[in-house]
Amino acid sequence: MTLPVRLIRGIGGLMAALLALAGLAALIGTLLLFSMVRGLPNIPEPLQRIIETPPTEIYAANGERLLQIGGRDYVPLDQIAPVFVQAILATEDHQFWDHHGINKLRMLKALWITIGGDRRQGASTITQQLAKNLFFSFEQTISRKLKELLVALQIEAQFSKEEILEAYLNQIYFGPRAQGVAQAAHLFFDKPAAQLDLAEAALLAGLPKSPTRYNPFRHIERAKARQKVVLSRMVTAGYISAEEAARADAQSLVFRKQGDSGPMGDYFIDWVLKGLEERYGAQVVYHGGLKVTTTLDPLLQRQAYEAVVGGLEDLEKIMPGAAHSGSGAGNGSVDQVQGALVSIQVNSGAVKAMVGGRDYAQSEFNRAVESNRQPGSGFKPFLYYTALEKLNLTPATVMEDKPVRVAVPGGPDWRPSNFRREYQGPMILKRAFYQSINTIAAQLVVQTGPEAVIATANRCGIESPMAPVYSVALGTSGVSPLEMASAFSTFAAGGVHFPAFGVWRVEDAYGQVLEEHVVSGTKALNNKIAFQMVDMMQSVVDEGTGEVVRRLGFNKPAAGKTGTTNGYKDAWFTGFTPALCTSVWVGYDRDQGLKDIHGGGITGGRGAAPIWARFMSQATEGEPPRPFLQPAGVRFEKVNPRTGEPVLFDLFQESESVVLKEGE
Repeated sequence: MTLPVRLIRGIGGLMAALLALAGLAALIGTLLLFSMVRGLPNIPEPLQRIIETPPTEIYAANGERLLQIGGRDYVPLDQIAPVFVQAILATEDHQFWDHHGINKLRMLKALWITIGGDRRQGASTITQQLAKNLFFSFEQTISRKLKELLVALQIEAQFSKEEILEAYLNQIYFGPRAQGVAQAAHLFFDKPAAQLDLAEAALLAGLPKSPTRYNPFRHIERAKARQKVVLSRMVTAGYISAEEAARADAQSLVFRKQGDSGPMGDYFIDWVLKGLEERYGAQVVYHGGLKVTTTLDPLLQRQAYEAVVGGLEDLEKIMPGAAHSGSGAGNGSVDQVQGALVSIQVNSGAVKAMVGGRDYAQSEFNRAVESNRQPGSGFKPFLYYTALEKLNLTPATVMEDKPVRVAVPGGPDWRPSNFRREYQGPMILKRAFYQSINTIAAQLVVQTGPEAVIATANRCGIESPMAPVYSVALGTSGVSPLEMASAFSTFAAGGVHFPAFGVWRVEDAYGQVLEEHVVSGTKALNNKIAFQMVDMMQSVVDEGTGEVVRRLGFNKPAAGKTGTTNGYKDAWFTGFTPALCTSVWVGYDRDQGLKDIHGGGITGGRGAAPIWARFMSQATEGEPPRPFLQPAGVRFEKVNPRTGEPVLFDLFQESESVVLKEGE
């Protein structure tokens, strides 16, 4: 049977069109390939220069360099332990010796997984990973990946496998202070790369996948689990036997003591680096040669660290069975009492000092940022501001300190009690605040509603989630010291909120400005009511629960609030001058109360306020006393602290000074 002539001609025309399209596509592909080849970077000679990317440098606000990331200690291949080489090959590119820069099967598998699911699968060979160093843009585009493939093929054609492997092992990123195998071996095990044993090599080879997640100083369980994966792959690749893998897995690892070898302000730098990674990606941060100017004040940072460590050592002297650490180096015990401090410039939000624990070498957990603890009565300024704003109350408004019982729908009644388990009867709000009377705080939150209190805290800078329950007024939702310092700064700045930040400026390797912080505040609170709160917080320092600050010699104008949680598990003091706001937290990482040798609980006034006073005395040394600026439209008035009535002559009767808005 024959096809009609018209149909044959149609098929012929279609084939001709397809061939024409194929030819056009081939021509376009050739032109694109030619364009890519012309734009490829030159491969340096010798190859080791391929990893000579400019280092990323972190600077303090005064220009002092805090940390340099990069600048490797280059070691030849024959000075690297063979077991480490095998561990890396088994983990990163087990067919390295067989391919010519591209593992085609691995690429197809990765493409299939990426297309067929919602996760990405890496397919880069060691040569491709090395080729990335020639590109100063880290955008993951198809054009960029094709260029990497072409450079990888060129590297394979130009250099031996040994040269490629040597360059790669000296460029692997194991962490901010460990670029290349030589630095990693020294940082983690205090030995040359040639002396790594199988267990050590397998642990290090597992780190590049995620240096932060598998950091053995912080996450030893994760690091050991990753080590087991590496050992298993080495067995599969035929480098070691199953028995050797089992012995290495069971071997106890002896890590290098970190001591004081790290940069000043480790916790602060970790916080900054984490933020930079979120904005630019790890590749740019650790390989892009950034110049980062931070907000850190080196002098204040040293004073903050000394205040925290010294204060905790003093505290341990009155605590039964406390682990006395002497110099502050500690023994790494999880049962040691810990502390955190954050100090912020009031009218900018710049973080000037940050201490996330007593010893970074023993614990990298940043309690200043990552630990959300209940602030207790330290949260009351947000409640009282809400009451003054929403209920039109004043510091002279009288309320009664009495037993309180609040019905809670669907749950047991809420019966808050005072710290001393006694009741004083009628008193003005100002006295209730600086004496931290819980029953009056409970009455206020019932009237305002917990949602309104949370909204005020949010406006001031508290970002952690808070449960809309009545007890939120007594600080039962967790917050961080960074948040507390930032939020209290809003009161100090007359109701203007300046978000906390740690970086002033970021430049790339060529001096181009990637970001520059411009100070900009948002009006969050009524300035007159904010000043009333500042005055009440000054009374906390002058005659209330934070009076220890004055007894310890800090005599400049200051305001603040203590905080103590149930069972004495958290001790807080957050306070400020017109220029500097500092929050201090003290407690155990575990669910344990702070008790003295007599069994008494340690409050915010005993545990945190002394650290605050020690730091702020040094931080403000030499500065003249500066009063808080009084806004127009407010006045001071003497009132009877129990009746709230004005007192014209207070020679023979008790009185207190309160701040009132005009017309009140």
